[in-house]
Amino acid sequence: MKAWRVHANGEPREVMRLEEVPDPQPGPGRLLLKVRAANVNFPDALLCRGHYQVRPPLPFTPGVEICGEVLAVGEGAAGEVGTRVLAQPPLPDGGFAERVVVDAATVRPAPEALDDAEAAALHIGYQTGWFGLHRRARIQAGETLLVHAAAGGVGSAAVQLGKAAGARVIGVVGGEDKARIARDLGCDLVLDRRTDDLVAAVKEATGGRGADVVYDPVGGEAYTKSTKCIAFEGRIVVVGFAGGAIPSPALNHALVKNYAILGLHWGLYNTKDPAAVDACHEELTKLAAQGVVKPLIGGRVPLAEAADAVQRVADGASVGRLVVVPGAEEAR
Repeated sequence: MKAWRVHANGEPREVMRLEEVPDPQPGPGRLLLKVRAANVNFPDALLCRGHYQVRPPLPFTPGVEICGEVLAVGEGAAGEVGTRVLAQPPLPDGGFAERVVVDAATVRPAPEALDDAEAAALHIGYQTGWFGLHRRARIQAGETLLVHAAAGGVGSAAVQLGKAAGARVIGVVGGEDKARIARDLGCDLVLDRRTDDLVAAVKEATGGRGADVVYDPVGGEAYTKSTKCIAFEGRIVVVGFAGGAIPSPALNHALVKNYAILGLHWGLYNTKDPAAVDACHEELTKLAAQGVVKPLIGGRVPLAEAADAVQRVADGASVGRLVVVPGAEEAR
């Protein structure tokens, strides 16, 4: 089969190679999946660069979440051939490939309301958003939610989930094209970080109160500005540092203004509280069936273009989610 492999760390476009590798076989308790769609995540870029918290042995195949179809069931595994599922292929054999093997106990049913690309983009980003807003920030209906990178894959999920929770959502983007997308997603107010005075605009929009909850996957200057327009008893959810700079919070400022800084490492819930992850998947499936959440797909690309797609996400040049669809080459 074909699979992308990384033999040395560096920029995705330079270090990812599409190679022929042996077909994987499902051992006991495992499933062989045909990859129907593989979502591109920022961690895929970090993995290529060697900057992620997990460093798989070289060579490895990136691709941390997929929508797949069960092709074969290993001894003792629960599964049915032909079933469409969501999975996180364990590294070093990730999802940018034609087939993967996964632990049967970790797969979840793919929501019927979503196509393959949308389903592949539902799990990590939306689980992160749900846990960030509900489990960590305890967002309430009527509160104001400020979302950085609102037109991106992570931000767009938070916008939809914030609206579903009854919040007033302010989206921050870079450029008019992304502003239009954020408005289409349902943002009540959209601010362009390149031209708008973010702090003044948030305060004006909230009658001087500031944002009750900030969802920040960017870090750097975005975080710093958030601290200047956070409400009394507000909560800043630190999701990641896509902007490249990891801020050093001034804890005296958090004390004086009486706000909370909340870290979110969603992956820990898979081991610390897997039942909560299952419950969240059920909730997201219901929201998808109701049409309340629907992953924003910025592009569907064939397997041969996966390296370019990962690079675009790494460079911040994508909108919504880029999804790799093996077999799309034959469909062209």
